[in-house]
Amino acid sequence: MSVSTRAVTTAALAALVAAASYVQPRPLPLVAAVVVLVVLVALGWPSLLRLPASGSTRVVVALCGLGGAATVYFTQGEPVLRNLPIVLAGAVVLAFIAQMLRRDGRPQLTESVSGTVAGVVVAVAASGWVAAARSDAGAALVVTSAVALAVAAAVSALPVRGWVALGISAVAAVVVGGGAATLLPNIDTVSGLWCGLVAGVVVGALHLLLERLPARGARLAGLAASALPVAVGGIFVFVVGRMVIL
Repeated sequence: MSVSTRAVTTAALAALVAAASYVQPRPLPLVAAVVVLVVLVALGWPSLLRLPASGSTRVVVALCGLGGAATVYFTQGEPVLRNLPIVLAGAVVLAFIAQMLRRDGRPQLTESVSGTVAGVVVAVAASGWVAAARSDAGAALVVTSAVALAVAAAVSALPVRGWVALGISAVAAVVVGGGAATLLPNIDTVSGLWCGLVAGVVVGALHLLLERLPARGARLAGLAASALPVAVGGIFVFVVGRMVIL
């Protein structure tokens, strides 16, 4: 999967999150969008990190990511993320159990455990979109951030590399985030600028990190790389919503 294809896929996934946040009954469609992100990350994570025992890694990442989304959805009252540490703790236990069940001599044991836990963190971070939708700004916060993220991803498809690409993505996301917040209720322009900045930095930084990913082959790895900025962006959007939006 080429760099431009990954960028377009990231933009499409971000647009899916934005659209799902406005579909009734909330936030069930958004939970469904998060499930898509988790599945894509889980399927391609072992290939992206070249981990052994890919099957068990996919199962652990998927179970914990889906568990995180369900936990946030069913948690009543504040703080809405208070039960996520339990999911993460269980993920570490599952990662070790998965290694104990291996029958291949357990090569690259440290890489496999650490890589699986890292994938769980990424998958669980996607539940931040559900938590953000339950904040005071609600759908406006999710739409502003997701649209800014989509634009930053689209811009990253331009034939530029390195820190220049990061800077262009951040600037474009800030402009779009501020503009979207101006048009939407329950969120002010300054908050939209902050949302855009975070979205642009997340997309730009991950694009910089993954720009040397081989363009050919490893389609599942490409899908995971495409879903990665949107999944990770969820928890950052929630934090921005709590710190900036009053």
